[in-house]
Amino acid sequence: MDADIRWKQRYSNFKKAAMQLKEFIEKDELNKFEAQGLIKCFEYTFELAWKTMKDYLEHEGFNVRSPRNAIQTAFQVELISDGHTWIDALEKRNLMAHTYDEERAKEAEKLIREKYYAVIDELCNKLGGFI
Repeated sequence: MDADIRWKQRYSNFKKAAMQLKEFIEKDELNKFEAQGLIKCFEYTFELAWKTMKDYLEHEGFNVRSPRNAIQTAFQVELISDGHTWIDALEKRNLMAHTYDEERAKEAEKLIREKYYAVIDELCNKLGGFI
């Protein structure tokens, strides 16, 4: 019962973070401070996403040991449909830490808008269907 409650509580936080991220995505143009906010929002939303994925998978009986393992398992059981984008986002988290570098920040914003937000939104909607 605790695992059931745990993943649902984590999902609630993930959903709130995803909604905040959506607000950034829906804004056409961001100034440099808003772009930094988008990147930070993505970082904590991504963290909540894979941890929610992990909690849900553990509730379903899987043993998940790492973010990469959570993504791989979620792809295998069709919880997510684009494992490559999830792994790419996982690997590019280091890029996100360099928001002081304007070129890297622009690259990160582009990736979040064009690739990463869609997979986060997909997961949020899929998990919401299990509540």
